[in-house]
Amino acid sequence: MSAVSDRLPTFPWDKLAPYKATASAHPDGIVDLSVGTPVDPVPELIQKALIDAADSPGYPTVWGTPELRDAITGWVERRLGARGVTHRHVLPIVGSKELVAWLPTQLGLGPGDRVAHPRLAYPTYEVGARLARASYEVYDDPTDLDPEGLKLLWLNSPSNPTGRVLSKDELTRIVAWAREHGVLLFSDECYLELGWEADPVSVLHPDVNGGSYEGIVSVHSLSKRSNLAGYRAAFLAGDPAVLAPLLEIRKHGGLMTSATTQAAAVAALGDDVHVREQRERYAARRTALREALLSHGFRIEHSEASLYLWATRDESCWTTVAHLADRGILVAPGDFYGEAGDTFVRVALTATDERIAAAVARLAR
Repeated sequence: MSAVSDRLPTFPWDKLAPYKATASAHPDGIVDLSVGTPVDPVPELIQKALIDAADSPGYPTVWGTPELRDAITGWVERRLGARGVTHRHVLPIVGSKELVAWLPTQLGLGPGDRVAHPRLAYPTYEVGARLARASYEVYDDPTDLDPEGLKLLWLNSPSNPTGRVLSKDELTRIVAWAREHGVLLFSDECYLELGWEADPVSVLHPDVNGGSYEGIVSVHSLSKRSNLAGYRAAFLAGDPAVLAPLLEIRKHGGLMTSATTQAAAVAALGDDVHVREQRERYAARRTALREALLSHGFRIEHSEASLYLWATRDESCWTTVAHLADRGILVAPGDFYGEAGDTFVRVALTATDERIAAAVARLAR
């Protein structure tokens, strides 16, 4: 066990403990804007679908029910503009984090293979490479990478943590480059439903991929758009030649989404109303927090999509974390996501309206 755990970095969130204690000591309680976990209720139609499926004594299938695959293919075509998507083009996963962490291992990568991800990025991309004993590197523009030995290229648009959105032209250029050099491209699009000042585009769109899914896979999650982080519901869509062996590996590993979650995901993917309602909640919170941060002396970069504001006071991120903790507000230090974030903090929109209002009031003092 130690040989595996020794490959991993220190779990970053443990470093926040003293600042969380400071923020929690505020007379009016903590406003936790750090992790980004949903706090709003699971929509009733999704809860009902889960309850109706509660009598599920048998094992679920890794590939999911035909109803779930129908729901995924329908959503991908309706929402992302994809064309010709069949059951062979989709694969349910047990939340997106497990996929990110174990994908390099499931692809058979190891020493001598290279994995690349954005310079500012979700830490689990690096963790996945470490678990597989592959090397990892960061990029500003992936087409500047040396393609030799590059076996997996991660895109993330909208970005966590910055909220940056890659344009259709950028995506088209990157997809073409990856195909030219035989590099497998996985695009993490878990925040695609949450565009504010930009309209995020998927690599599955025919304008991006030329009508072919060869060498590309997109990753989607129901955690944020449907408040289902507790359900662990996500899926892949893209190249069947990539998904078929992943399905076989995941069958052997028992990586199956529960039957109740599968039923809930069918309901979630078939309804757009609750997504619009949740977007409106986040939009209002975003406007209030953004104005309060700017008035408090912050500068906000990117943040045109996702559930975060990427903010700076041009000082050490830990100085900013301490400054806000003294006001009972907990945020994530930017260096959790790479050295390039050492003067930024990530401020999540995932708090109740009452807690957001409390943060706004504290920032005004």
